[in-house]
Amino acid sequence: MIIDCERTRSKFNTNNIIEHSFWSCIMSLKTLSRGVLFKLFKHSVSSSEKSFRAGQPAAAAAVQGRSSMRWYYNNPVKDGYPATGQAAHVQVVDLRSDTVTKPGPAMRQAMAEAEVGDDVMGEDPTVNELQNIAADMFGMEAALFVPTGTMSNLIAVMVHCRERGDEMIVGDLSHLHIYEQGGSAQLAGVHATTVTTLPDGTFDLDQMESKIRHGYPDPHYPRSRLVCVENTHNIQGGRVLPLTFLQKVRAMADKYGLLVHMDGARLMNAAVAQGVPPSTILQHTHTVSVCLSKGLGAPVGTMLAGPKDFISRALRCRKALGGGMRQAGVLAAAGKLSLLEMVGRLEEDHHNARTFAQALLNCDPPLFDVDLTTVETNILRFRLQEPSLSPPEFCARMGQVGDGEEAALGQGIKVLMYPHYSNSVRAVWHLGISPEDTQLAIRKMQFVASQYLKEKLRAQ
Repeated sequence: MIIDCERTRSKFNTNNIIEHSFWSCIMSLKTLSRGVLFKLFKHSVSSSEKSFRAGQPAAAAAVQGRSSMRWYYNNPVKDGYPATGQAAHVQVVDLRSDTVTKPGPAMRQAMAEAEVGDDVMGEDPTVNELQNIAADMFGMEAALFVPTGTMSNLIAVMVHCRERGDEMIVGDLSHLHIYEQGGSAQLAGVHATTVTTLPDGTFDLDQMESKIRHGYPDPHYPRSRLVCVENTHNIQGGRVLPLTFLQKVRAMADKYGLLVHMDGARLMNAAVAQGVPPSTILQHTHTVSVCLSKGLGAPVGTMLAGPKDFISRALRCRKALGGGMRQAGVLAAAGKLSLLEMVGRLEEDHHNARTFAQALLNCDPPLFDVDLTTVETNILRFRLQEPSLSPPEFCARMGQVGDGEEAALGQGIKVLMYPHYSNSVRAVWHLGISPEDTQLAIRKMQFVASQYLKEKLRAQ
């Protein structure tokens, strides 16, 4: 409880003995509170230090029994990971996600100098310019600046599926189905039916066709309205959907009067990998959601694009969901730089991911399993071939400075990555990771592998 002492004091006569007693109590409580808070703070810091010094092996051991669970990239060794701010002799290479990027000086300057207005009234010139740039780049009639990718996908579902009980078809490993809290059902009243996601991020078209409801308005069934695809595919390791697959999905959707929405959070990675403009990919979809805050480096924002009538309805949904921001040009200025200047450099992230993947294959001892043909963009998934070294333990070892490491490598290196779906490890490259950082990660991986082998031999 916070007490305004001066304001409370003024309500009492200073000659009143009751006031004297009152203020004695108050000051005692203040002194006691400060003492208690200090002790609690001290205890908290002490406990945190003890937990950190206990090291990652204990954290990894605590999750060994969870290895059979169907989790994706939640962080079971979270408490064991170090903070990203470290002493000068420890280098941190953060491969957890391309969402950890930070705006550089040019982007910050653009944000500071942005011309702004009230975007809810349609008067923010920087937002309007960004929306026009995106619509033109994507080959769509219009675009809308939205705070997040999750909101953008939800808006698309809400606009395409306008009646409660409508149904969409999604991949069972899609981001929209796994990571977005079931918002389509929770908030929009839209049912989802799933098709099996294949290793390349696609799904079987015959299975998709079998999921389409043909009996509407039979009261037993929902009405099929929408097909959602994801490009690049997150869980399947940044896989790029083939253009032929998208063409067939669109043809089947047209045949049955369905709409196609693309969760294109990393669409620009797909375009760079295929060497085509994004509009070439999006000619096979009705709408798309594209994140600016991943490899493109903006701090906030996603672009939702489609026909003009779709965006008009999307604008209303955005407002209902609380996404109508006012002087949003401060954020849109960063988004403009993302689309105009940051797309070409994505190839560097793809190259760095392949470089690390090749190093995994060359590792001696051969602990890792990775298919280089699947490393198409900036996301790398790999498995450990040694049953006694689990993904959580490997990530814990990579995220701490091991015994003898500084002597062997000349410095401490902490590489942050996540255990992932299907007993694998996930690492993601982004603009914050240079080729030199990638080489540091390779050195750390090799050190961890050699240390593990030594421990294994000693235990035999």
